Amino acid sequence: MITELLLWSSITLIIMAGCYNTSLFLLSRRRIRRSRTDRRDRFYVFLLACLNEEKVLSESLARITSLPARNFMALVIDDGSDDRTFQIARAADPTLVRVHRRTPPNCRKGKGAALNDGVRHLRESGLLAGHDPADVVLCVVDADGRLDPHVVQSVDPYFDDPRTGAVQVCVRMYNRHLGLLARMQDMEFVVYGDVFQSARRYIGSVGMGGNGQFMRLSALDTLDGDGPWSDSLTEDLDLGVRLIAKGWTNQHCTTAAVSQQAVLSLRRLIRQRSRWFQGHLQSAGLVPLILRDVPTKAAVDLLYHLSSPVLILLTSLLPLSFLVAFGATTVASVQVGHPLVSPMWLLGPYLLSFTAAYAYGFVYAKRERELGLVRSVLLAHVFVFYGYIWFAAGWWGFWRMLTGQRGWLKTART
Repeated sequence: MITELLLWSSITLIIMAGCYNTSLFLLSRRRIRRSRTDRRDRFYVFLLACLNEEKVLSESLARITSLPARNFMALVIDDGSDDRTFQIARAADPTLVRVHRRTPPNCRKGKGAALNDGVRHLRESGLLAGHDPADVVLCVVDADGRLDPHVVQSVDPYFDDPRTGAVQVCVRMYNRHLGLLARMQDMEFVVYGDVFQSARRYIGSVGMGGNGQFMRLSALDTLDGDGPWSDSLTEDLDLGVRLIAKGWTNQHCTTAAVSQQAVLSLRRLIRQRSRWFQGHLQSAGLVPLILRDVPTKAAVDLLYHLSSPVLILLTSLLPLSFLVAFGATTVASVQVGHPLVSPMWLLGPYLLSFTAAYAYGFVYAKRERELGLVRSVLLAHVFVFYGYIWFAAGWWGFWRMLTGQRGWLKTART
């Protein structure tokens, strides 16, 4: 009885999620037409919060300093590194790259704290003098982030709309060719950006990511607190919701991307995702704000998004309940001497589990044309199993929350 209840409850959740995902997929296929307006001269500041990033920082700074843009700079926020991060940052082009060094006891308190201190430094140092906050755009780039050369040209038109507070670009894995695990992470971010984020442009609930997020300074100035970023483990999610609650519009740019390093170790990947999962759990505190200040359509989607940790934990019971049911049926079939179910019975679980793979493969094939549609769809079937990583990460993150562990599980670079 308990097994049947778990099985049907899990199936119900999957069907509901499937309907939601299908709706977003169809919505994401629409195209937004933008009217031309007069260009404004904006000042772009790329913020890189770094803690022991000597392995990847040099390449990221080289790409930023070579951007074909006129009015920009990079600020490296060295958050108490004990490797060569500071020296590498100082060796970069001094006309375009500045370094702000944080020291104990104020450093290593999380990415949000480092970014807030970076913004304070920009103001106090006079680096923003003479610039209207409405025409200053801050971009958060991870130390391993490699921006497309045309990223500023792609993002800038979105800020012609004075209601635009932030723009998130696509995220890719630059080492996606180094094995199946890296490929799955790349597919994960492509699907999230090209389906979910693209659809949310019409709902008004586009979220911010921790890499490649562009924000208007005047929009950040409207947020409450000691700084724009909170101390949440997913400070980017928190920031995006609070901008929407203040009446700003978040946009998603599909024509430019920031590429980052995929995690090549399964254990490190689960460790990284457990931090994200725990941060989503912490974001439950945003619910009153959403109910009070966010328009209904966007609020419903954001509430569903914030409920995803609970849905993941509940859905994690489906494989177990299916195996129990399948095992019981197999034993009973042996006892009676003939199969109790038709082989067609397996079609139902297949359709529940893998229907989305065809849509995801279609989306990924448009980004990775050299793979082709067939290979992309096959990879998307593997991607369904890859999603089980979130079950392990979810329970780990849930355990960390129950035991009061709030430390930032930093992802090691290679």
